[in-house]
Amino acid sequence: MLSGFAQSKPAYRIYTSKGKAVSYKKMVSSLIKQDIVLFGELHNNPIAHWLEFELAQSLAEKRELILGAEMLEADNQQVLNQYLASEISFRALDTLARLWPNYYTDYSPVVNFARSQKIPFVATNIPRRYARMVHYQGFEALDSLSQEEKAWIAPLPIPFDPTLPTYQSILEMMGDHGSPKLVKAQASKDATMAHFILANYSPGKLFYHLNGSFHSDHHEGIVWYLKQSKPALNYATISTVSQADISKLGEDNKGLADFIIVVDEDMTTTY
Repeated sequence: MLSGFAQSKPAYRIYTSKGKAVSYKKMVSSLIKQDIVLFGELHNNPIAHWLEFELAQSLAEKRELILGAEMLEADNQQVLNQYLASEISFRALDTLARLWPNYYTDYSPVVNFARSQKIPFVATNIPRRYARMVHYQGFEALDSLSQEEKAWIAPLPIPFDPTLPTYQSILEMMGDHGSPKLVKAQASKDATMAHFILANYSPGKLFYHLNGSFHSDHHEGIVWYLKQSKPALNYATISTVSQADISKLGEDNKGLADFIIVVDEDMTTTY
């Protein structure tokens, strides 16, 4: 008797910003109308990584895509391009680029999809050593970089609004370990990702970007910088959250993004 297997036990559900449950198909039909889509993930969540890959395929069926990700840093673009063009192997990419420890399981499917479909893939993040400089010395540390190095970050001076609620929440979460320079380091990442998204955006195409949820929640972070430069473009965001009960969107998670993926908190993690 296998009737028990017919019972629904979903691992995730999708909601609108206001908490209305929607289907994956409905979300896709909305996202294909946008200019730029930011998928905010939980970095160790397998459902988020799977849906990032599925969404890339679904969007590519309807629109010409440009892909990009926080998980790859701007100064690794050349070697990434060589990999995308099948000029080097994954082993060479792994040797020459600074890949995240979970790259192979969690991000390589999307990169390899871009490779197989000849879709541009942009390494959008600031090289981590420069974000670390900002963390300890502030934005002023970036002034000492060479012109070549400055090509891998957002144009200076980097605009900064410390009153944004997301940045304020970083200070609250970090407690005694938080500092204005820590928030500026976060802003250097947001500004640089926004810069490279817009530098590689092409009218008529859809730029699909992967990043941690905190970089785009509440349409702040990356989105704030995008709108400072190009307010007329159509932006859409996705956020990933974990809840014990996925049958409804928790009040604290409403308004995080245009679409919120709620994953069962019992879901295993990738690290």
